[in-house]
Amino acid sequence: QVQVVESGGGLVQAGGSLRLSCAASGRTVVDYAMGWFRQAPGKEREFVVAISWSGSSTNYADSVKGRFTISRDNAKNTVYLQMSSLKPEDTAVYYCAAKFGREHTMASMYNYWGQGTQVTVSS
Repeated sequence: QVQVVESGGGLVQAGGSLRLSCAASGRTVVDYAMGWFRQAPGKEREFVVAISWSGSSTNYADSVKGRFTISRDNAKNTVYLQMSSLKPEDTAVYYCAAKFGREHTMASMYNYWGQGTQVTVSS
């Protein structure tokens, strides 16, 4: 079992920045790829970004490329999502997820999920 806990959400004005953190614990988390997904009210959960277990491979949704940066510190079992140039359409609950093996863009491929953290971007 792997447990993941997100933190760092909040309210920010458009154009601002936030950094989300995802703390993982349990089994050898360094073997797990990590992903961030988000879900806005009335919408389906969507892929944001994923990172390989080593951090050498990342995959971003087109909507966040150039604005969001994912990184991980395996010594701290933590994944970070630096979000900049935020837009009102980035408003959503952001979820961190873990899967064994390679990173993936599909939510159904991830086995372990956090409770989510709310990000609200005001215009």
